[in-house]
Amino acid sequence: MCGIVGYIGEQDATPIIIEGLRRLEYRGYDSAGICTLSEGNASIRRSEGKLVNLERLLQTEPIAGSVGIGHTRWATHGRPSEINAHPHQAGSVIVVHNGIIENYLQLREELKSLGHVFRSDTDTEVISHLIEQRRKTGLGFEAAVREALALLKGAYAVCILCEAEPGVMIAAKLGSPMVIGMGEGEFFVASDIPAILSHTRSMIFMEDGEMVVFKGGNASFSTIDGQGIEKTPRHIDWSAHMAEKGGYKHFMLKEIFEQPRAVRDTIAGRLREEAGDVYLEDLSLNDEQLNGVERICIIACGTSWHAALVGKFLIEEHCRVPVDVDIASEFRYRNPVINNKTLVMLISQSGETADTLAAMRESRRRGATCIAICNVVDSSIAREADGVVYTHAGPEIGVASTKAFVTQLVALYLFTIRLGRARQIMDVERGRKMIAALVRVPALMEETLKLNEQVEKVARNYLHARDFLYLGRGMNYPIALEGALKLKEISYIHAEGYPAGEMKHGPIALIDENMPVVVLVPEGDNYEKVFSNMEEVIARGGRVIAVCSAGDEEVKKKVEVALEVACEDDDDVNPIILSIPMQLLAYHVAVLKGTDVDQPRNLAKSVTVE
Repeated sequence: MCGIVGYIGEQDATPIIIEGLRRLEYRGYDSAGICTLSEGNASIRRSEGKLVNLERLLQTEPIAGSVGIGHTRWATHGRPSEINAHPHQAGSVIVVHNGIIENYLQLREELKSLGHVFRSDTDTEVISHLIEQRRKTGLGFEAAVREALALLKGAYAVCILCEAEPGVMIAAKLGSPMVIGMGEGEFFVASDIPAILSHTRSMIFMEDGEMVVFKGGNASFSTIDGQGIEKTPRHIDWSAHMAEKGGYKHFMLKEIFEQPRAVRDTIAGRLREEAGDVYLEDLSLNDEQLNGVERICIIACGTSWHAALVGKFLIEEHCRVPVDVDIASEFRYRNPVINNKTLVMLISQSGETADTLAAMRESRRRGATCIAICNVVDSSIAREADGVVYTHAGPEIGVASTKAFVTQLVALYLFTIRLGRARQIMDVERGRKMIAALVRVPALMEETLKLNEQVEKVARNYLHARDFLYLGRGMNYPIALEGALKLKEISYIHAEGYPAGEMKHGPIALIDENMPVVVLVPEGDNYEKVFSNMEEVIARGGRVIAVCSAGDEEVKKKVEVALEVACEDDDDVNPIILSIPMQLLAYHVAVLKGTDVDQPRNLAKSVTVE
């Protein structure tokens, strides 16, 4: 949530910062602002609402300078408004901030007693006043920042300027993501890679408790208490156009159609087909360690939690290890049974999800080995985990996850093969069959994407519904949950996902001629059971949209709409394929309703605070 962009160099900072903020819009925000320094004078422009409002303001009230910071705010303390938008200035100090300062009320009262006057309702403004108060005691800019940050409790990523030292920019991080872009005599600060990828691919990922001072064409890294550290840049091989729409109307649609490529990239170089095994280069756990696992706990939030549920089915079926799936925000507020025989898997697209990161730290404190499934290289979760399985979805800009979700499913599938072979539960032949099925998935996904026009027509008939019900069984039950979540997220229609067998325990009371019911009924082990559940819906007047295997005439005869999907004979990979019609249906309903598909209201791409 929120987005930071900072620049110091020789170029005009304003267009660089505005471009970066636009690339961070997917994170979710309700106001935006920018500050530049020129000849020791700060110019601040802020506006409520979308970034276009700030751009209009800059057209009538332009600012200039080769040093600047910008921000998109997602309200935590204080309502969305121009006065609460960042940057915040106290005296000569200007700050932008992501995160939450938990002790801000105490600090605010102390500063007010010293004569400081606050203009906003935010926790962020406290930071600028703290630094300014320490400057009043005679400290230089850098020393004042260090002392002020040491007083903060909570989470922050900050980028700070000072009119008294206009050639300096300072950034620091604790619990919120921050990446530094290294240019030729210029430097960039951002909350996420896409914001600065068009300017540099040489990136440094900040760790918690670190600070960087940009001055005189140099970047000096240290801990917040002043101990110097060496940081090595990483080359990011995402191309800049991967973060652009590429001719699609929305990022979400582009990312839906990128899924076959994303799956191919995620499996590339990892399949050992002859051995019926896979190679996971960053997993860092050998066969002996995997054999020692007595229990697995998968922890995630939102869409990633749905992927985790599929992972439970896969791992228990093929590896015979008990698997629990936990919602990260609940995990550490009970007393979880975790020990050194437990393998904890954390799933997070961004690798910065605050609740998931906290759950990992609690698990490690209790002695568990932790591995991550993550899309962002060198993110906080990926760095702190004992091992990682990277998905190779590329940057996902749309808030509603699509290609990140299916590549998480692929990563879980790959991990299942690796674990099963390491534990000698899965033989070579079964490993080969699973790999062969996975190799066929991208082509089947491309075939399924041909449903796009049909799904758009279907969406026209259901866009006025007030409620949807999604039903599935087995591994397809989590896909029903995900389908319902996608519809809720971007169309604002209430939707519920249920195991089809649970329908008679409550949801069946909702079914009438106005209730669209999406039923996942591909051929496979649970086909007859789901078919029976579907008939129960039809008998009560429900309007059934069936997602079925291609050529299933029995389903087509029964239902209002049949979306025929090119499924794989191996049931284990079908959740990947069945995700596509779920995504397309949500997308087209939302477009027809006129909602903001890529930036749905109240949502953020990365939930980096509790």
